[in-house]
Amino acid sequence: MKINIKNTMNTKLKNILLSFLVSGTVSFYQSNAQNNSSKPNIILIMVDDMGYSDLGNYGSEISTPNLDRLAKEGTRLREFYNNSICAPTRASLLTGQYQHKAGVGFFDVNLGLPAYQGYLNKESLTLGEVFRSGGYSTLLSGKWHVGSEDQAQWPNQRGFDKFYGILKGASNYFDTKPLPFGKTPYPVKLIRNNEELHPKDDSYYFTDEIGNNAVTFLEEQNKENKPFFLYLAFTAPHWPLQAKPVDIAKYRGKFDEGWDVLREKRIEKLKASGILPANQTVSARDPEVPEWSKLTYDEKQFWKAKMEVYAAMVDNMDQNVGKVLNKIKELKKDKNTLIIFISDNGAQGGFNTYNPLGRGLVRNDGPVGTSGSFDYQEQNWAYLSNTPLQQYKNNMHEGGFSSPFIAWFPSKIKAGRIDKGTGHIIDLAPTFYELAGIEYPKNLNGVNSNPLPGKSLLPVLFDNASEVNRGAPLFWERAGNRAVREGKWKLVSIYPSYEWELYNLETDRGETTNVAAQNPGIVNELSAKYFDWADKTGVVEYSKFKLKPETMPGGAALKK
Repeated sequence: MKINIKNTMNTKLKNILLSFLVSGTVSFYQSNAQNNSSKPNIILIMVDDMGYSDLGNYGSEISTPNLDRLAKEGTRLREFYNNSICAPTRASLLTGQYQHKAGVGFFDVNLGLPAYQGYLNKESLTLGEVFRSGGYSTLLSGKWHVGSEDQAQWPNQRGFDKFYGILKGASNYFDTKPLPFGKTPYPVKLIRNNEELHPKDDSYYFTDEIGNNAVTFLEEQNKENKPFFLYLAFTAPHWPLQAKPVDIAKYRGKFDEGWDVLREKRIEKLKASGILPANQTVSARDPEVPEWSKLTYDEKQFWKAKMEVYAAMVDNMDQNVGKVLNKIKELKKDKNTLIIFISDNGAQGGFNTYNPLGRGLVRNDGPVGTSGSFDYQEQNWAYLSNTPLQQYKNNMHEGGFSSPFIAWFPSKIKAGRIDKGTGHIIDLAPTFYELAGIEYPKNLNGVNSNPLPGKSLLPVLFDNASEVNRGAPLFWERAGNRAVREGKWKLVSIYPSYEWELYNLETDRGETTNVAAQNPGIVNELSAKYFDWADKTGVVEYSKFKLKPETMPGGAALKK
């Protein structure tokens, strides 16, 4: 038989080349897989309506052992800012944009202008969209609150592979019944990956389900050869005050001393830990909060019950943080995971209604804390929660938009450190993208993206820089309330007075001494910068809107 040596040699060469190509391709994908698996995982935890000092590691009497552990093994910042209220904070958090630039200048209601459309615009890329473009799995369990009317605004359509939670601002913790306020009941939709869920009443506790679904998502994601980004957005301890009996029982009698004594104890703890420097002021006593010692026995019982439930809600949130920590350890991913913990605004006060018979937003189908009740913390206890700062949620004084901040990353973040920071939620997106090695897209899906105004926190977190080297002021506006922070100076005005106040936060974090009259040049300089920023960012003078007071937070139309 005649053998064609030439053909045989060609076949052998082809096989050898094919072998090299296949092995090279395999090596390429293996290399990419290794690169992906070596990229850090990132968990962002945010709680709802929790005050600056409500964690054990920030001075509280509430038990938060899992977050205390992260604080002990990680870094805490004294100064970290949000946007003072739910939806605008989430808009900035998810996009890295100032809230107006993202389309949520007021709330999740459409006021008829691009900066106030009430949902995220496409030019403001979400964490989900950018992390997904960088090869990450994107997971969200909890509260969305930046668009619900059209499914195109929902999490799965804005970059998240998996979503469980509520689309709007609040829900009961034991059922999905509409919330009892306003002229029409506030609707609640519980969603998992675009499908509405209808669990039986009293068959679950929502904070537990946020934690459980996060754990399930992590288990499912472990089958993928990708790093993950998990956004864990608890609704606790936002109203309504509802908690599990076993958690409430832990706090019976814990608040018998009242808000005055407990506030002093928190201040002592904050000073001892170094979170409150010795030279810093403490805010003046809120004159609207009655003295605990002057309350009747029945009044004390009424108020204690509320804070016992609130504490139980914070405690249960911490338990669910523990579930997630246990899962990443079980999956052997804990050593390569950055965890950031923050709150979306300060505790809620500002409409104190001391007479219990005159309060709104209350359903009395059961004792406070049960699934049949609808109640909230109110200003008296919010005064304790925001210790040592002034004012409450939706206000631009420090108590309204200062958050506890914990960062944990084994071997990369120094253990037990407390520093200044002066970070803002717009800084988280550039921090995450730098850490993940993701280039922020200038264009995604044919849409030119808004540039990121924030600064990376990595020099603060990894290199022990004391604070962010920002090179520009921070700005806020919400419902006519305004603020500017540059260096030690903070300029603030509260609607409708529009009178500028100036504070030196280097020594007066409690905002006890308004030095505007003594520093007109600084006031003029910072206010000019504010109006320039407002013009470029799409801020509209709040008095031009006519809000409907009977709605929560209010429908609106432009004044003619």
